[in-house]
Amino acid sequence: MNISTVVSGLVVLVWIVVIGAIIVFATRAWRGQRTVGLGTLVVVGLLVAILLTSVSAGMVFVEPQTVGVVISAFEARGIRDEALQPGLRWIIPFAETVQIYSTANQTYTMSIASQEGQTEGDDSIAARTADGQEIYVDASIIYHINPDQAVFVHVTWQDRVQQDLVRAQARGIIRDAVSQYGVEEVVSSKRFEMIQRVRETMDQKFQENGLTLADFVLRNITFSPEYAASVEQKQIAEQQAQQAVFVVQSRKQEAEQARQVAQGRADAAVIEAQGQAQARILQAEAEAKALQLINGAIANNPDLLTYQYITKLAPEIQTMLLPSNAPFVFPLPELQPAPTEAPVAQPSTNP
Repeated sequence: MNISTVVSGLVVLVWIVVIGAIIVFATRAWRGQRTVGLGTLVVVGLLVAILLTSVSAGMVFVEPQTVGVVISAFEARGIRDEALQPGLRWIIPFAETVQIYSTANQTYTMSIASQEGQTEGDDSIAARTADGQEIYVDASIIYHINPDQAVFVHVTWQDRVQQDLVRAQARGIIRDAVSQYGVEEVVSSKRFEMIQRVRETMDQKFQENGLTLADFVLRNITFSPEYAASVEQKQIAEQQAQQAVFVVQSRKQEAEQARQVAQGRADAAVIEAQGQAQARILQAEAEAKALQLINGAIANNPDLLTYQYITKLAPEIQTMLLPSNAPFVFPLPELQPAPTEAPVAQPSTNP
């Protein structure tokens, strides 16, 4: 509650008291009763009521986030050049009045849903894209009156700001922006560019008319039924194509895995064969070196073969034949086992 409201209430109360006093005074005078002092009270009360009424009429309290446009009978064009700023302000009683305008953010919504916007029913914006497709745009405009331009807004638009300025300008600007893009660009690649174009154009138009654009919100885009059906079919076809590509890639991956397994096996077989061949080569080289060593040993010691031959004979061999050109037979008595002596019987010690 502000002071102007208090004063207005006090004025009403004083007028009630004055009117009551006048009624009492008139009644007593009509009945011929004494009215001494009552007339003076009525006159004083009437003067106080008029004074308070004048003060109340000249006192204006402007709420925060509002401004007051003063319509004045003393101005050449009937209005003050400057609006009243928030706070307790004074005007000329009975010669000036104040029209209050809010400078807080306001939202105007245009939607296809009947209960979302300020206008009943479908209030979406029908727009046609550069490629001839019709779309329906839901949008919200957040704005406020520029406090320094409140007098201009009052003179130009008065109470028609939302309907004749905000709504009309927004619908026209959105249609113009949509017409610069194809339908695919509007809903995907150029969406944010289009929103920025709308915001910049709308901000300029609002400034020219005393408003400030706080934000532009593109809420939704709806397609015509025919285009929506074609988009759905296209999406289904794209999904099927992507599925086919996925299947082909899976088959390729399986084939590549099988090839890699076969290649691995082939590489392993080659490595194994190479290892075996290398082992055989090493074995042959070792055998060749061994033969060379044996040949060298035999060349240096011809009796080595005879010795090796003798050492390999079985223990049962008792006779050795020399080569045919040496007709000698040598017994090998040292290879015969030594005769076993018979045990000697011991005399018995028992009686």
